Amino acid sequence: MTQTDMDVQQRLPFDLDRIRRDFPILKREIHPGKTLVYLDNAATSQRPVQMIAEMTRFYRDHNANIHRGVHTLSIEATDLYEQARQRIARFINAPRAEEVIFTRNTTEGINLVAHSWGRKFLQEGDEVVITEVEHHSNIVPWQMLRDERGVVLKYIPMLPDGTLDLDYARQVIGPRTKLLAVTAVSNALGTITRLDELIPMARAQGALVLVDGAQSVPHMPVDVQALGCDFMAFTGHKMLGPTGIGGLWARMELLEAMDPFLGGGDMILTVTMAQSTWADVPAKFEAGTPNVAGAVALGAAVDYLEALGMDAVRAHEVEITDYALRRLGDVPGVSIFGPPQAQDRGGVISFELEGVHPHDVGQVLDTHAVAIRTGHHCAQPVMAALSVPATARASFYIYNTTEEVDRLAVALEEVSRFFGVRA
Repeated sequence: MTQTDMDVQQRLPFDLDRIRRDFPILKREIHPGKTLVYLDNAATSQRPVQMIAEMTRFYRDHNANIHRGVHTLSIEATDLYEQARQRIARFINAPRAEEVIFTRNTTEGINLVAHSWGRKFLQEGDEVVITEVEHHSNIVPWQMLRDERGVVLKYIPMLPDGTLDLDYARQVIGPRTKLLAVTAVSNALGTITRLDELIPMARAQGALVLVDGAQSVPHMPVDVQALGCDFMAFTGHKMLGPTGIGGLWARMELLEAMDPFLGGGDMILTVTMAQSTWADVPAKFEAGTPNVAGAVALGAAVDYLEALGMDAVRAHEVEITDYALRRLGDVPGVSIFGPPQAQDRGGVISFELEGVHPHDVGQVLDTHAVAIRTGHHCAQPVMAALSVPATARASFYIYNTTEEVDRLAVALEEVSRFFGVRA
């Protein structure tokens, strides 16, 4: 370890050795003598033993369906499920726990808003504004609504440095704008969106605001009340939780006015052969048997992050990302996309290696036990704006180290030699 490495390591707010012990997968040898370097956290994070134990404990000791039984197991399961909702509400500073709707993921949360709010309240000619840096999950539902209802879909373009054109935003957000749907952090570039400027623009025009929090809720302090948004969607598997569980927060008056997303059990108050009436929020939007164990485990993941402190989580990622920007910038042939400063991006670095397709980069890195993401990252408009077919993407989280960044850099130099790009 160089002196620079040690200086960065000393500034990190965590005892990384202690944290890494909570993630046994990080000790796995992917190839003989090569221990895993996991840098694909924007796609999904690893899980700590505490979360895994909580999910196992639920199935072992409390497994039952919720909201429907008077026996002990059902009451216990219901209590654990609702306690998880309360913990998640506290984590994002929601005014009321009932405003947190459990979903499968961010994608489902955004689709819920498009279906239950958009189809009820948007009329032909109303405008929805999105941005060029959105994940497909925050593009496709609005295109579908446009094609179905005649809603006008507009977007804020991306500047060459991966940030949004705020001057253009001031022009495109207008009196017919009914919703601004925007990511907090770009999954493709790591760009931190200037919500502090965009949300007031929408508010000034009387528009609602939906925030895609998939890449922000796991990585930095999020306060939905301070943001002033109306909807916030996020997902559990990117924040140390299991797959198949996420959340949508929305203001209670909006949830009460919206129609249900799905019909069936548990979301009803009464059912006759003639008609049905709906349960109160949040049950109104949680039809059928939910992912109870997933919700309970997500609550444990939130506890883990809260124990670390989200300010410390963010500080750690800024340090690691800053080190990675400098380290990768020294690798011959590497071009980095997005904002140049670590404080302006999440723990995400998209790059290309001169003369080598990103998929080839990823495959050769895997032989070095370095796991990154390659492709368009469900953000094809970003790739089009960059005039590239795809990028390689390294993304960091609480357990990543400067030594792992060094292994990535050394492996990239090996990729260049393998393809004969650099001597």
